[in-house]
Amino acid sequence: MASLREATLRKLRRFSELRGKPVAAGEFWDVVAITAADEKQELAYKQQLSEKLKKKELPLGVQYHVFPDPAGTKIGQDTCAQPWRSSQFPLPVYSSQEEGNGGSTLSSLQCLESLCGDKWNSLKVLLIHSGGYSQRLPNASALGKIFTALPLGEPIYQMLELKLAMYVDFPSNMRPGVLVTCADDIELYSVGGCEYIAFDQPGFTALAHPSSLAVGTTHGVFVLHSDSSLQHRDLEYRQCYRFLHKPTIENMHRFNAVHRQGSFGQQDLSGGDTASLPLHNEYVYTDSLFYMDHKSAKTLLDFYKSEGPLNCEIDAYGDFLQALGPGATAEYTRNTSHVTKEESQLLDMRQKIFHLLKGTPLNVVVLNNSRFYHIGTLQEYLLHFTSDSALKSELGLQSIAFSVSPSVPQCSSGTACVIHSIVDSGCCVAPGSVVEYSRLGPEVSIGENCIISSSVIAKTVVPAYSFLCSLSVKINGHLQYSTMVFGMQDNLKNSVKTLEDIKALQFFGVCFLSCLDIWNLKATEKLFSGNKMNLSLWTARIFPVCSSLSESVTASLGMLSAVRNHSPFNLSDFNLLSIQEMLVYKDVQDMLAYREHIFLEISSNKNQSDLEKS
Repeated sequence: MASLREATLRKLRRFSELRGKPVAAGEFWDVVAITAADEKQELAYKQQLSEKLKKKELPLGVQYHVFPDPAGTKIGQDTCAQPWRSSQFPLPVYSSQEEGNGGSTLSSLQCLESLCGDKWNSLKVLLIHSGGYSQRLPNASALGKIFTALPLGEPIYQMLELKLAMYVDFPSNMRPGVLVTCADDIELYSVGGCEYIAFDQPGFTALAHPSSLAVGTTHGVFVLHSDSSLQHRDLEYRQCYRFLHKPTIENMHRFNAVHRQGSFGQQDLSGGDTASLPLHNEYVYTDSLFYMDHKSAKTLLDFYKSEGPLNCEIDAYGDFLQALGPGATAEYTRNTSHVTKEESQLLDMRQKIFHLLKGTPLNVVVLNNSRFYHIGTLQEYLLHFTSDSALKSELGLQSIAFSVSPSVPQCSSGTACVIHSIVDSGCCVAPGSVVEYSRLGPEVSIGENCIISSSVIAKTVVPAYSFLCSLSVKINGHLQYSTMVFGMQDNLKNSVKTLEDIKALQFFGVCFLSCLDIWNLKATEKLFSGNKMNLSLWTARIFPVCSSLSESVTASLGMLSAVRNHSPFNLSDFNLLSIQEMLVYKDVQDMLAYREHIFLEISSNKNQSDLEKS
């Protein structure tokens, strides 16, 4: 762990030296591209990138782009139709045809060529997939997973800066091509003082991390060419015979993907999402990011041009990597067990991609001293930020990060975490909870295992296992506020097809139908936004719209308190939005201005403290 922490801190220091300064040729990425689900999300990402560049939080002289998926979740407005109870609001219109991150990769390549012309064949590109609305981590829904705040740095690092820091060594040891990664995972690794990871081989090159077989069932698994003469080292370059996408444990054994841990000696492989292995156990090598050289990227781009926009969901890992290596077969093209939507064109498209890429080498960079962490759910978020997790130690995460806050209580299971917030000395935040971008006044008590995001709270008890996140919304030119609230165990993605079935939905562990009675709301189609065959907490119009941020928080906490105490709370007096609609009407500029006000107040407080100390 010591070598991993040391290597991580070195990368963070190196990136810190590059922030706000022009980078030399070959020193950093030529292009950093972030994908977005649609034009609305594209605009939000561009606004945040612009703010970061203005404040010199990113290296300069780099092309930063946002590429929306042309066939992603399209959001427009039908000003003729009117939503429930709000004749003043235009009604959002939704469609949901998706290309998946494979289609998003292909359309991004087309955007690159369009922007850079022939120059793109000499560029080193980092492509970060960050499309989607983060239903499993809703505090990232409005501004994006890649802009999730971390309890680290001054000013606060977000996932974008961490990605750039952890990959800071890659560009100088890479041939022109595209490195593909996701916005909600973290790869930490150590390769020894004199070594570096090189991306200089033809075809595709992927990182591989030792993992338990259970973890392998939810990741991609590499079947490596055997090499009995190879000594296990922190860094190994291997060839992949075949790539398995989310295989069963039986298939891992069947295709010889399983290794014995004994050869690692006493090396500690526990800690990350990718490993928790007793020394006698078996393990596999799982995937994270991958690189494709320019020739391979051009092959995919030419294919995309000939096919046009895709009408099915293609996965960059499952559909690209499974076609690679000498042992690849077309068998996977018929397996739809991990497909969210089985379109009629999917099998045909998969087979075309298989034949396009078959024979292309898949090089594997085996990182035996590495960790892979996923922070894409509420549970993962709380685990890594508040418990004594390996990530907290390896990355140097703080309990109080760039905040004005009293010391936070600790217990055997962990601590509270306060990020970019102002917390009054009379406020109590229980262990296991995270507060970000918020102002908490005196006589506020936050229960354990809560997430409080972008909120202003005064004289309130927030019950344990609560999620609270406020958004600025602009409707017909008027700035207003709405706060989503629910229980940490609630499933926002769980949906039913008919009004009769909404009793299967739960809000804070209570039958949703019972909640509607408490709130004086009727179960009609108008209660839900979007697709009327997909009724869920995500699309339920139950969140009050108010003229101030604090009023919005108070109203939403009132509806939660009513459910917990089984006492009436009349929501029919309010204009109401669903979470889905909040994201349509969100006012990114106002949310960023709110964060900037907190930033300036924290900075002023810190400057005053420094003066008093001197």
